[in-house]
Amino acid sequence: MSRLIRTAALLAALGVLPLLAGCSELTGKASAEQGPDGLGDPDSPFWVDTRSPAAAQLRQWQREGRGKDAATLRRIARQPVALWPSGKDAGATVRAATRAAQKADRTAVFVAYHIPHRDCGQHSAGGAEDAAAYQRWIWSFAEGIGDRRALVVLEPDAVGHNVDGCTPQQYHRERYELLRAAIGRLKQQPHTRVYLDAGNPGWLKDPARLAGPLRSAGIGRADGFALNVANFQSTAVNREYGHRLSRMLGGKHFVIDTSRNGLGPLTGNRREGWCNPPGRALGRPPTTATGDALVDAYLWIKRPGESDGACRGGPAAGTWWPDYALGLARRAA
Repeated sequence: MSRLIRTAALLAALGVLPLLAGCSELTGKASAEQGPDGLGDPDSPFWVDTRSPAAAQLRQWQREGRGKDAATLRRIARQPVALWPSGKDAGATVRAATRAAQKADRTAVFVAYHIPHRDCGQHSAGGAEDAAAYQRWIWSFAEGIGDRRALVVLEPDAVGHNVDGCTPQQYHRERYELLRAAIGRLKQQPHTRVYLDAGNPGWLKDPARLAGPLRSAGIGRADGFALNVANFQSTAVNREYGHRLSRMLGGKHFVIDTSRNGLGPLTGNRREGWCNPPGRALGRPPTTATGDALVDAYLWIKRPGESDGACRGGPAAGTWWPDYALGLARRAA
């Protein structure tokens, strides 16, 4: 399948445009409502949140006369980044975002990150208190989407932590059941695409270790899997890894988080190379034009400029950190 046809097919699935007879060219309705400061890429199918911390910071720096820093931060503020709804009820956040995205004729990107026993009690510990609470949460999430367009990356690290033994064995079966149910519920929404997280090449180096667990988690009903969420592995390495894993999963497609992989991972034997590593840079902006028949999109799933956790002088996980954001943007190609 040519890149043009593959891209048209994905855009049609996202609801951005119909499949074109012959696919001679791609056209789409550009939004006139991409927000203040000229935020937003009219060629992207994904929604830009003009009230994100990056956008708010940009406007603050403009008011303070920090024009150079504001111009640099535009590299983050003008791009579509995933929303990570939090709290016991995700519905209101998801509903507001999908309505705004619909108004702009775009697709909202989300991360569902609320599985019980999340992150093995580490920097991003938390999640639902039990299986019943998680089911209520994911049901609310799906209802918030409704019949609007959405792309959901499902539960970063959930399968990987089962595989590497971080999550205690007694929780494995429940986790797979919850993930299967979550995929099934989200796929009831007519314009929702779901990508189940599959870690990154620097973590579980042999993708064969993931194939069986991903099947147990319901990958067959998902649109594909997600790689490199909140990590720094290069796009080329992720593509090679993804192709290997895809062959084990019957040709499943995948998406890659390119939010902070512009210079690849931190090298050398350094502890916690994934947690606020210094000297990193933004990667390729979000797009469906990947040039790879199996890669549906490059996405900014981790929100660049938000901390990985309380390490290397950073604030709590998910907290906006303007100095780190500015560094990522300055080092971007």
